[in-house]
Amino acid sequence: MSLKINESNGTYLVEGIINIRTIEKFKNQLEFLLTFNKSVVINIDKVTAIDKHGLKIIEELFQTAKLNNKSFTVIGYGCKDIYESMDLIVAV
Repeated sequence: MSLKINESNGTYLVEGIINIRTIEKFKNQLEFLLTFNKSVVINIDKVTAIDKHGLKIIEELFQTAKLNNKSFTVIGYGCKDIYESMDLIVAV
């Protein structure tokens, strides 16, 4: 399944799989959004899977946002697992 990112009321709805095949599109679109917005919120309710490459890109997006004094937020089903995964990565 391809990856789709659509905006709805200021939130970007991500649909599909975030993996090695789709991370380039995912990263490019979200970096573009972070360049031109003070905050970016993505909803991952319709993401069916995220591999370790996808998690790494999400972590990088959080770091990029922080370095540029911007806000990057992940919401939706599974976001708790992403935040916990990032805590483990930072702790190591």
